[in-house]
Amino acid sequence: MNYEDLLAAKAGGKRNLTQLPIGEFYRAKTGDKYQSIVEIRESQLSNITFCEGLKRECEENVTIADKHQLHFTPVKNNDEIVRLEVSEPGQYMSFAQMLEEMPNVVAQPKFLFHILGDLVEITTLLHKKGIRHFCFSPNTVFVHKGSLMPLLLSHGSYYLGISDLNDFYGKDAKYVAPEVLQHGTIDDRCDVYSIGKFMESLSVMSDLPIEYRRLIKKATSQSPEDRYNTPEEMYKSVRQLHRYKRTAITVAISVIAALVLTGIYFEMFPETTPVEFVKPVPRQPTDDLLDDGFDPAELGVTNNGDSLVFDEAAQRDYAAKAEEIFRKKYSEEAERILSKIYNKEYMSNAEKKFTSESQSTIDELMKKQAELGSDAGLTPERSQLIATEIIDRITEKKKKELGGTNSRAIIK
Repeated sequence: MNYEDLLAAKAGGKRNLTQLPIGEFYRAKTGDKYQSIVEIRESQLSNITFCEGLKRECEENVTIADKHQLHFTPVKNNDEIVRLEVSEPGQYMSFAQMLEEMPNVVAQPKFLFHILGDLVEITTLLHKKGIRHFCFSPNTVFVHKGSLMPLLLSHGSYYLGISDLNDFYGKDAKYVAPEVLQHGTIDDRCDVYSIGKFMESLSVMSDLPIEYRRLIKKATSQSPEDRYNTPEEMYKSVRQLHRYKRTAITVAISVIAALVLTGIYFEMFPETTPVEFVKPVPRQPTDDLLDDGFDPAELGVTNNGDSLVFDEAAQRDYAAKAEEIFRKKYSEEAERILSKIYNKEYMSNAEKKFTSESQSTIDELMKKQAELGSDAGLTPERSQLIATEIIDRITEKKKKELGGTNSRAIIK
């Protein structure tokens, strides 16, 4: 059992499991490689409207040429489409799963701006082809592992004819415009509402800037007439608010600078006041980093005679040292933590008990990764990548120490 096996134990062995309106998305092993799959909901296979919509979507999916669109191949059983296999190689997860692993990503500079821009880009293309997504939920928007670019898979307009759309979308119905659920007038404003709801869901992770709060309020209006007319109009509104915000900050800085300069001007002409002589207080010793042999060049800072200059090569060395420190410390911690379950006592336990113990081990490994990664100044993505490599290496070593991968204990 490797690191990914431990994570998949929660979902009955299905990796990156998430629920879509059309079925169950997960990553499974087919042959000697892993494949992203959508298992179609059995309850919908008897629905003629659903089956016709699914058939049409499979035919048109290959015609959507965009980097934000995932493509798939239908798998049939007795002339019925029972499964979709994602064509693009790689490991995919829902936006909700990505946020669960890296909740602080929402606070990264321009993260919200880029996510909104990418969603508007693919939605505008879909609208030109007469397709609407309808449900931008953290469960239905995907990312490739190691990337933050949003990806879409199945689109709701193919299934608009289903009588009970509240049942079709289930727990994600709150991300769908009211007029869609009520079979009312359908236009671009339906996707404006859903994108607004998606952006609103990110506020759970972090307080959103004022420009996004305004966008969400207008985009998610119950009345379509009060929303933006198109996703592009919504995106332009945010860009305009960004410009206003930068202008306000520039003006504020200029005013502060003017006040400081005015203060300096008047300080140059101090009033003459009699001063009584006071014996100076003995000078207190101060700590000086330079006296301790500290060299600013270690952080990539040099002096070119007029100003401080950051040396990119030295900064790369500093980053490499930080990774080296993280690798060393995390290797020690991972060795200690994994030893708790990779020993003869636990490996001989029943599978249910071993899985239970493994989960607490996963939580401890993730906690140490976040803690040591932060101490070393690494990004969450980088520390997670290094941590996964270390855990897989130590896991393989533990397997060999316990008698090889073919032993009964390791299979558990």
